[in-house]
Amino acid sequence: MIDGLPYRRVGEPRHGGIVCVADHASNHVPDTVPLGIAPDLLNNHVAVDIGVQGVAERMARRHGIPAHLASVSRLVVDLHREEDHPDVVPTESDGHLIPGNIGADVEGRLSTYYRPYHEALAAWLDETAPDLIISLHSFTPKLETGGEQRPWEIALLYNQDDRAARHAIRLFGELGLNVGDNEPYSGTELNATMNRHAEAHGRPYCAIEVRQDLITTRAEQSRFAAIIADVCGRVALALD
Repeated sequence: MIDGLPYRRVGEPRHGGIVCVADHASNHVPDTVPLGIAPDLLNNHVAVDIGVQGVAERMARRHGIPAHLASVSRLVVDLHREEDHPDVVPTESDGHLIPGNIGADVEGRLSTYYRPYHEALAAWLDETAPDLIISLHSFTPKLETGGEQRPWEIALLYNQDDRAARHAIRLFGELGLNVGDNEPYSGTELNATMNRHAEAHGRPYCAIEVRQDLITTRAEQSRFAAIIADVCGRVALALD
């Protein structure tokens, strides 16, 4: 974390335009949070959305889309859950036990990491008044605990407001990508940050999930940064 903050910013914000939010961009665990897990698990999807940090940073630096990035792992506190969600401090994820979170001081995690992250995000969005918000995540080709292979290369999630998602689904499809429409999970259930910061304020957004095996290298991250920036630029114009 930088200066003890649970978030960091990349790129220069301006009034209007497009911004990016990445709740699961970091695998950092502060020394004061003993999770009791093997260190290599921090490079697993249960700790971080693989590839998202690289994509978001490239969108910010090369495509003028500033980003608000989490700087703590979702194993510390899941910033993409409601405060009262039972897994806001997860004790298990995709078959992996997180023993240090059993009996954890949930209120302490919320006050130290969760609330400052969301309060700063709320103020940033009020200040920048974006035309479109990108909520950027990545998903696994298949869950470790089983299930079918996930064929989608990119997916759009949404809850009640699908204005931007409908345009984006069409535009990504026109590029030849296999696009998931509220797949591999539904935005009616997993949309906490955009429910709070976008839908509640009438702000258009694209909640985008990219399959992790497509954004593991710098070249792949650059490719998808360019694709997402282009499509979301056209989405913003379509909504204008």
